[in-house]
Amino acid sequence: MGFGDLRSDSGLRALNDYLKDKSYIDGFVPSQADVVVFSALAGPPDWEHVHARRWYNQIASYGDEEKKQFVGVKKDLAEYGPLKTESAAANDDDDDDDDDDDVDLFGDDDEDDEERERIKEERRQKYAEKKSTKPAVTAKSNIILDVKPWDDETDMAELEKKVRSVATDGLLWGSSKLVPVAYGIKKLQISCVVEDDKVGTDFLEDSILEFDDFIQSVDIAAFNKI
Repeated sequence: MGFGDLRSDSGLRALNDYLKDKSYIDGFVPSQADVVVFSALAGPPDWEHVHARRWYNQIASYGDEEKKQFVGVKKDLAEYGPLKTESAAANDDDDDDDDDDDVDLFGDDDEDDEERERIKEERRQKYAEKKSTKPAVTAKSNIILDVKPWDDETDMAELEKKVRSVATDGLLWGSSKLVPVAYGIKKLQISCVVEDDKVGTDFLEDSILEFDDFIQSVDIAAFNKI
């Protein structure tokens, strides 16, 4: 468990791999886990570790006082990261294969080989027919994003237009509102529904952050399966 030495190349690779499909170290919002891992780094990862660099820039956009408000409790660095090593995962796969070998799907009886094969084939056909008639279910999620501007002079109406201009198959923008942050600054809180196999949170964040003249950061405020 853990990333190892985050000042080494192997540690950075482990962190980068871990963040390939995640926005934060633990959960869907910034937490004290991000602060612990962020503090363990010697500096921003190079762009060879693009996922780690994206995450680092996101956390670096928060001030010290904001980081103190992150959810959660700080734990030891070793408590965060991959749950098990590749070798352990490989052993698990081997164990799964062994379990599969022990399962007799069709049982054993006193019928001759020809009769057993006939029964097997009937069962395969029935299963295939049942599977082909079962309607496909599209997995969807409802996501609420917090989009922060650079300052109180940012045109928030134009900022929202930029966000809603992000379009792709499987993405539907919903309602939005402006939420006060501090010092007269307001953030845009906007919801969307996505098809899970078509649109990921990384795509949303990276696409929105391209409008860096208007937008300082993007956070996942809520993530719920539909």
